[in-house]
Amino acid sequence: MLNYDFQNWTRILFGKGYEERVGEEIKPYANKVLLHYGGGSIKESGLYDRVVESLRNAEVEFVELGGVKPNPRLELVYEGIELCKKEEVELILAVGGGSVIDSAKAIAIGVFYEGDVWEVYEQKEPIEKALYVAALLTLPAAGSESSVSSVITNEEKQRKIGFDDFHIRPVLGVINPELFFTLPKNQIANGAADMMSHVFERYFTTTRHTDLTDGLCEATLRTVMKNAPIVYEDPENYDAWAEIGFSGSIAHNDLLGLGREHDWACHGMEHELSALYDVAHGAGLAVLTPNWMEYVYKDNIDIFVQFAVNVMGVRSHRDKDAVVLEGIARLREFFNKLGLPATLSELGVNGDNLELMAKRATGEAYEHEVPLGGLKKLRWIDVFMIYYKSK
Repeated sequence: MLNYDFQNWTRILFGKGYEERVGEEIKPYANKVLLHYGGGSIKESGLYDRVVESLRNAEVEFVELGGVKPNPRLELVYEGIELCKKEEVELILAVGGGSVIDSAKAIAIGVFYEGDVWEVYEQKEPIEKALYVAALLTLPAAGSESSVSSVITNEEKQRKIGFDDFHIRPVLGVINPELFFTLPKNQIANGAADMMSHVFERYFTTTRHTDLTDGLCEATLRTVMKNAPIVYEDPENYDAWAEIGFSGSIAHNDLLGLGREHDWACHGMEHELSALYDVAHGAGLAVLTPNWMEYVYKDNIDIFVQFAVNVMGVRSHRDKDAVVLEGIARLREFFNKLGLPATLSELGVNGDNLELMAKRATGEAYEHEVPLGGLKKLRWIDVFMIYYKSK
């Protein structure tokens, strides 16, 4: 087990009705906030009205900025930064899924950053300060409501880049599983794939003697795989949604990665798909992950055997390679049952840009290649081969 330094100060309010308390809960942090959200769904559902009433009852002033899209755009971040500066906002309340929360975090950085906030994402230098962020979750997937991560898309440069810093970990995350009842099936499936990938990126490692986090990772994966099909068919099942909501948050709040080297190759590869083709993040991960597994598993076959046996239910008294490959096949079958794509062509991605994406993912396109991944170091040609296997 490796050394670690862990602190997570996000307060989580989990359960029915907590969205009606959001005003009083953020009042200690701010007298004026930016209410940040995506499309019209929060207004159609009545959630917007409940949040506004809560803010007014707590005497919290607000300005608002909607319009966040999946793979949140830098252009809207710029607009939010200027609005926050003009209105002297003290906190950003993100009402939505991971895209809205990530956009809020980028705005929070940019308010105090003297240069172009995109430089922060490109250069990955630590920041000194950010506005407070609070999150009211409407889509369990990214875990951004209690993570240090934000991912932003620059449409002009066709780049999608993540940035991690403890200053942008939200002070409050509100999770009411009832708010997930109206999610469409494709978002349910994409969300499950996303949160599972957050566990995979930590679980598949060469670090030894990580029994506790191994077990926590495996339990989280089993929980998602048990409950995602339930809410897929019965979208108003509160108990199953509660399990999913809890899993999505814990999958990316850093707990499951303690004491172990992480990987993050699949996320690096998927970001290039989203940047060029604007595909749904979870769908892209569902395509790439099994092919990545087949490409790298021999670099630590034992952890993949462990996954196949403890998560996918494969019987272990056989050849290790056969056990691993059956585990990967069962993962593909699980994704298929949720209606997730199995190939890049199903995502509308042709083979024209595979080499370009591979070189961008590793930095080779910018003349400073940095191999992706921790379990196996992937150079651009390796990434290209995984893309090619995924066609």
